[in-house]
Amino acid sequence: MKLQAVELRRIHLPLVAPFETSFGVQTERDVLLVKAITDAGEGWGECVAGEEPTYSSEYVDGAQHVLIHHLLPRLLDRELAAAEVAPLLHPVHGHNMAKASIEMAVLDAELRTQGRSFGSFFGAVRDEVDCGVSVGIQPSIADLLRTVGGYLDQGYRRIKLKIKPGWDVEPVRAVREKFGDVPLQVDANTAYTLADAEHLALLDAFGLLLIEQPMREELVFAHAEMAKIVRTPICLDESIHSWQAAADAIQIGACRVINVKPGRVGGYLEASRIHDLCADRGVPVWMGGMLETGIGRAGNVAMAAMPNFTLPGDTSASDRYYHRDITEPFVLREGRLKVPTGPGLGVSVDEEFLESITTWEGRLGPAGLKTG
Repeated sequence: MKLQAVELRRIHLPLVAPFETSFGVQTERDVLLVKAITDAGEGWGECVAGEEPTYSSEYVDGAQHVLIHHLLPRLLDRELAAAEVAPLLHPVHGHNMAKASIEMAVLDAELRTQGRSFGSFFGAVRDEVDCGVSVGIQPSIADLLRTVGGYLDQGYRRIKLKIKPGWDVEPVRAVREKFGDVPLQVDANTAYTLADAEHLALLDAFGLLLIEQPMREELVFAHAEMAKIVRTPICLDESIHSWQAAADAIQIGACRVINVKPGRVGGYLEASRIHDLCADRGVPVWMGGMLETGIGRAGNVAMAAMPNFTLPGDTSASDRYYHRDITEPFVLREGRLKVPTGPGLGVSVDEEFLESITTWEGRLGPAGLKTG
């Protein structure tokens, strides 16, 4: 399969409601989409980098630049399989989210050509996956309880609360007292230090599934120290950027659960390796979310049907974030989303709608970049 050209497209999608985290508020997504054009067919990818480098060092303008100037020139006009993308891009350090977007597009094209779905390729063992929802930091406890209650009424099977210093024990206590034994976990987005371990241990009383990424991503050893104090399982997110990072973290006891985000680790193929590693080590995994459109959501839902994804992920329905998705919407049914079964990602892009929300587009081929 020869990669003849790649189309890049920037779109703006407003969110249904502002999404507040411990590092900022998002009201829309500026999304970079990638279309691989091969002699055998086409495939789509989505870059999950945000507008600012606040989740990681990557951001969408940087991803667009590195794709055009450093990544895609290494791939264009050559016979290519998805498994060869990462090795060919290895000389470029970092930029996992940008690398993941083109690998995803090539894999989508490859599987569409074979008439094979993402789920089949990754060994899915379920036709649908349990879905959780992430709840941002709210203006008040009353607002939090209303928001959580609304999501439970919609059928979501697990609640994740964002926490930060000053907004942790009491919100968790309120949700647990109001909603009983609903599966519940928290996400700190690196907001704490090892000095906060005794305070975070107060969360042990509430029977949480896990505490996600309490400290900065480089503090892997400190997470192992915190795990000696906090009984609730520590889950790592930002710290896990590769198979090797996952293996090291597990080895030193820094985590008992891992959040898998394909974009964060460089693509679905590396994410699959991390899944297998964790399965071998008895460490459960779950699928994280980066406010994906239907393109990224399709891949995530398919991967979340693999055997060791034993906890509900942040694979929310399309209407959790968007009034209108760029593919057919993912609809929650009894707290679950169906795994797409069509070739490749198994979804169709609404080209007319996509055109209406496009802010920039370009096509890169052997002769260079052409913008529209």
